[in-house]
Amino acid sequence: MAAAIDGGVLEPGARLPSWQDLAAQLGVARGTVRIAYEKLAAAQLIEASRATGTRVAQRPRTVVRSEPPPDSGSFMETYQEMTRRPAFFKVGVPATETFPASLFARIRAHAVRAEASAPPFYPDPRGELELRREIAGYLAIARGINCSPSQVIVTGGFSAGLGLALSVLGLAGHTAWVENPGFPWSRKGLELARLSLAPIPVDGDGIDIDHGLRHYPDAKLVLVTPGQQAPLGPTLSLERRLRLLEWAAANQVWVIEDDYLSELQLVGRAAPALASLDRDGRVIHIGSFSKTISPTVRLGFLVAPVELISRFTEVAACLAPPPGPVVQFAIAEFMREGHYMRHLRRTKRAYAAKRQALLDCLQSRVGADHLAASGLAVLLKLPKGTPDVAVAREALTFGMSPSPLSAWYASPDSAESGLLLGVATTPTRNLVPICDQLLELIRRFS
Repeated sequence: MAAAIDGGVLEPGARLPSWQDLAAQLGVARGTVRIAYEKLAAAQLIEASRATGTRVAQRPRTVVRSEPPPDSGSFMETYQEMTRRPAFFKVGVPATETFPASLFARIRAHAVRAEASAPPFYPDPRGELELRREIAGYLAIARGINCSPSQVIVTGGFSAGLGLALSVLGLAGHTAWVENPGFPWSRKGLELARLSLAPIPVDGDGIDIDHGLRHYPDAKLVLVTPGQQAPLGPTLSLERRLRLLEWAAANQVWVIEDDYLSELQLVGRAAPALASLDRDGRVIHIGSFSKTISPTVRLGFLVAPVELISRFTEVAACLAPPPGPVVQFAIAEFMREGHYMRHLRRTKRAYAAKRQALLDCLQSRVGADHLAASGLAVLLKLPKGTPDVAVAREALTFGMSPSPLSAWYASPDSAESGLLLGVATTPTRNLVPICDQLLELIRRFS
């Protein structure tokens, strides 16, 4: 304990357990712990009082060794940059002003009280039945997927769902199609699962199926964002959807559908999920509440093909249990009472207004040719050779956090330069000077 105090792990004011509690925890005699506490007190490392208990004494600030930063250019450096606290134009996080926080807090508090009064037991590894029922009903109404609650597996967000699916499929050593550009974390996840990646280009109709069949016909996995492609935004065309599913069924290929932002389609009707067209059980549909509610809840779900339900349940029970029941019960009630659908409706209206304001502001300065609506982002195309990663890092000092487009490409050779400006975190006030500041910053690097 003295080393922890000297090293700054136990900071001044940190409360320590009583010597009676610590003795019981360590399984030693009370007198032994009491003597140790008396020695720490004599060395002025701790102090005790009846009112505040035993605490670490106030003393000169200790220099705490910080963890070394990740290697420059590494995946973890990119990960930390993309997960910093929200700032203007940050991609992948929802707006806070549209979420009914007080209502959700009351629902969650009720779930906490219910859990505290319930008998202790290990929860269902598939997730709470109440939530799985709500998700299955929502998917039937909003995404066109006809599935039973037994097919729904609750996960700790999209990444956990992807990890669960990769564990079940066991495709190490095989080839996987990935969109290029595509989500860097998903690409890294497949690499960690020891798959060989086949980057497939994306155009206005989504992932280029013909390119994949010509160059990588022996692939056994396809990871695709058919609803709103990440990061460029196009919807996978019906022709390509049908061709992908036909090829997958004929060649025993698995398709993982990342339903990225499909519930937040801002223009027109959202396309049905790819899984809604699957008649051969080849599609594993993965969704998340991170973009619609909050990434802090770390809650998502997947829909397992019927033949894989048992395998998914086994792996979830042993290797990938869902988050605790409290957040599951809270989300279930939030959905059951209709709050979730109302929240989505209000959010889409607010995001559409924000995106139009951002497009109007930028079009008058750079022209429409340099802009594209990309799902819940506006893509600002940069002149060739502009280091978008350097621009994005410099923008952080001004309270802006655009995502560099080049980071979404599988290799620098195919990368294009641009900035993805998140719509949800676009400011509603002072937008003009903020955009001017960003454009001035870009000019300095061009």
